[in-house]
Amino acid sequence: MNTSLVIFDLDGTLINSINDLAAATNHALSILGYPTHHVSAYPYYVGNGVTKLIERALPSDVRTPEVIERARKEFMAYYDEHDTDESTPYPGVPELLRDLNDRGIRLAVASNKYQRAVELLVPHFFPDVPWVAVEGQKPGVPTKPDPSIVFEILSKSPTPKSEVLYVGDSGVDMVTASRAGVTSVGVTWGFRPESELVASYADFIISQPDSLMSVIESRLKF
Repeated sequence: MNTSLVIFDLDGTLINSINDLAAATNHALSILGYPTHHVSAYPYYVGNGVTKLIERALPSDVRTPEVIERARKEFMAYYDEHDTDESTPYPGVPELLRDLNDRGIRLAVASNKYQRAVELLVPHFFPDVPWVAVEGQKPGVPTKPDPSIVFEILSKSPTPKSEVLYVGDSGVDMVTASRAGVTSVGVTWGFRPESELVASYADFIISQPDSLMSVIESRLKF
């Protein structure tokens, strides 16, 4: 079974962005007068887009649409200026992307982060990668685990689903892959524990980036 396209989640998969996400959220909370959180809380707040991140971080008794929207605007204004302060690619990821590209495998990003941020972060950290699609959250398009973002990528780079790998660090990513009908690869170096990947029925689980090559080679045997 050939692998022609690999779709990557961004936060927690390609880049470790948790400190900058936490800082932006805490900034928004502070501006609105609400308690902030230690960075250790944020791996369980992120993963479903900025709106859901803000909702989870706010006190439960103030999670109204109006308050969430005010906090979201504060978050985005801050994050747009500080999104690369502490974020960095995970060790081995740049080399993996280069190796995949050298093999002629097409590469794409599917993120629940808002589109403007994705379009800035991906070329900043991976300027030499010829991405076939870089997709983030867009107005009117449901966030993952809805598979619409995968279908959008496949419309831009048509590929048989049997030749697609979807790589991510969370249960949201594994469910997205399943709903899209593509093979899922869970990574353990990201924001969520391996148990979540297992519970979400990841097809493969890897603990270091270069292990993705072993997954690709194993698929060639079938």
